[in-house]
Amino acid sequence: MVKNSYGQIKYACYMVNISMSVVSTLSPLLFLTFRSLYGISFSMLGALVFINFCTQLAVDLVFSFYSHKFNIAAMVKLTPALTALGLIVYAVFPLLFPGAVYAGLVAGTVIFAASGGLAEVLISPVIAALPSEHPEREMSRLHSIYAWGVVAVVIINTLLLSAFGKERWQWIALAWMAVPFLACILFFRSKVPPLATPEKASNVLSLLRQKDFIICFLCIFLGGASECTMSQWSSGYLEQALGIPKVWGDVCGVAVFAAALGLGRTLYSRYGKNIDKVLAVSAAGATVCYFTAAVSAVPLVGLVSCAMTGLCTAMLWPGSLIMASEKFPAAGVAVFALMAAGGDLGGAIGPQLVGTIVDFAMASESVQRLSAALQLTAEQLSMKIGLASAIVFPLLATVLYVKNCRNKSRKSLQKANCGEPDRRAHDN
Repeated sequence: MVKNSYGQIKYACYMVNISMSVVSTLSPLLFLTFRSLYGISFSMLGALVFINFCTQLAVDLVFSFYSHKFNIAAMVKLTPALTALGLIVYAVFPLLFPGAVYAGLVAGTVIFAASGGLAEVLISPVIAALPSEHPEREMSRLHSIYAWGVVAVVIINTLLLSAFGKERWQWIALAWMAVPFLACILFFRSKVPPLATPEKASNVLSLLRQKDFIICFLCIFLGGASECTMSQWSSGYLEQALGIPKVWGDVCGVAVFAAALGLGRTLYSRYGKNIDKVLAVSAAGATVCYFTAAVSAVPLVGLVSCAMTGLCTAMLWPGSLIMASEKFPAAGVAVFALMAAGGDLGGAIGPQLVGTIVDFAMASESVQRLSAALQLTAEQLSMKIGLASAIVFPLLATVLYVKNCRNKSRKSLQKANCGEPDRRAHDN
């Protein structure tokens, strides 16, 4: 018998987000293990990240236009099951077919990336549909759990690999199946709240033509780029540009950034209000952090700046979702799907842009001459130029969030003025 318990489905959503932190962090943590054990090239390892992104984006787009074709409640409950299946294929395929290890990694990645796309599209609207006095705080709490999950995965995986050896990485991957398995149990015992979907794809196209939605889409694109660029490049930047030892670069570049991200979202989930002002201040703070990290020659200052970027970008993604859901409540799943696509697109383009600029700068003779004058290596200066270029994302986000604040204040003022009696007419 299905138990109608919104409390249980809330915890099921939390477990799904922890599962997403597992599958999004597992491969990068195992890259060097895969290279040493199986001789997989860096380009092929990097392709796993690209495949993950493309799969999630494809799911986002399908649900953006055709969510009305699916049984939404069934797809929500299928999400953690797909995660578990992906982990099984990812871990077991190399054992059964040692001559086709990479094919197994790709197949597992596609499966759990599909579950990641479903989670982005469906889990946030489930939380938004649950009765709550502060729905925006619930949304922040959901996303904070993902960040804390990344911290846990980094620490636990590091300890287990050290204790049992990299040769047993499959057993570690299989052990993480406990998280989506628990989510499956909680979903089975719960009832998914009804979620709105557009009646036809043309309704989604009309949404894309609205100025307010385009602004929301650009906000999450820039917010996703601001967050993911620093999260993916901070470790390499701290090591290469600032000379911080690799072990500390890895810990501070991944775990500390994620902890700061989780802290920001947790604080908002407890005390947050005025999301529009929070987003404007956060984006401005992220701009300052990017600039400080890029120009500083002091390792400690650079490290703190990278970590503080996590705190400043914490609400840019979930806050943009809150903005969109408030402006377009009737669009339901379609809004979250399109916004997820925008965030994923920003998360892919931002880091790629930095990498392209770094490669271009390293090949430039002007940069080589300037690096010698500044007593830096060409690689160090190129990394700084690359990170400095990423300032464009939080800077443009700041402009949009400030504009949104002003528009909201102006509409509130107009509404208040319309509600006041015309005193002069009354006096006459």
